[in-house]
Amino acid sequence: MSADENTTPEPEEIPAGAEAAPGTPVSVRAERGARMTPAEAVRDMRIKVPARGNRKLREVVERVNRDDSIKALWHAANVNAVARMQINDHSWVHIQIVTNIGLKLLRELRRAGVEPGMVTDYGMTDDDAEVVVGLGCLTHCLGMAIHRDGHEEMSLFLTADRLPGLLDGLYEEPERTIVMAEVLQTIISHRSGGRPLSLEAGIVRVADALDMAKGRSRIPFETGRVSIHSLSAAAIEEVVIRGGGDGKVLVEIEMNNSAGLFQVDNLLRSKLHGSGLEDHIEVAATLEGDTEKRLLPSFRL
Repeated sequence: MSADENTTPEPEEIPAGAEAAPGTPVSVRAERGARMTPAEAVRDMRIKVPARGNRKLREVVERVNRDDSIKALWHAANVNAVARMQINDHSWVHIQIVTNIGLKLLRELRRAGVEPGMVTDYGMTDDDAEVVVGLGCLTHCLGMAIHRDGHEEMSLFLTADRLPGLLDGLYEEPERTIVMAEVLQTIISHRSGGRPLSLEAGIVRVADALDMAKGRSRIPFETGRVSIHSLSAAAIEEVVIRGGGDGKVLVEIEMNNSAGLFQVDNLLRSKLHGSGLEDHIEVAATLEGDTEKRLLPSFRL
């Protein structure tokens, strides 16, 4: 899901697990990036989202794109995840995908008549809700640059240090502090067992879980770390988000193997449960093709 008004398609036109660049799978880009020097890694990082006339969101994203310290944290997060822990992609590509998923979810929920907390609770605007979701997605795993354990809490202080500069001139007090508090809530609520108190926080939590297509999962799978986690993630072909019926948003997950049900039932369900979005999102998982893809030639315990 990548988009910018004049350069690439809107996220509605690209599935959630789309490649970050034509012909280069996400896992390959993540592995290459983890081996680069910091200067090499940040050079080509550029987040693209469909701002759709939202001046504040466009400016925030441009400021992030000019901030090499944020990009360096994305790089360090990916080094920890891919090079040191050999888990799935936590590079800027993951950030790009999650941010576009989050904005897509928010916009589809608005079309379905669901108001974000920035509107309902603070009398602010849908544009402000997009800024909160966008910043939450952009910064939700900065703490992975320090360590996987407790990375949500570490993301809080890394983000809190940078939010004043990112919001300078776009908001005056007291609204600026409200936006900062709401962004930080999205970060802490995306952890396992987190308790979102706003629609925006629930969206960031679910958006992070929906970056599940197989391109992100190939690192542990292709390095021989066979488990139900790696097998099920490799079984997810595509994730598509669109308006559904009865005022709901439909998340369609295409699988090449029924092992993907573990990813959907165990991992996505845990993030959706307690997100506040349960009554507004319908998940449909389908197995494509006449025969299942053979993910594992043989397996011995």
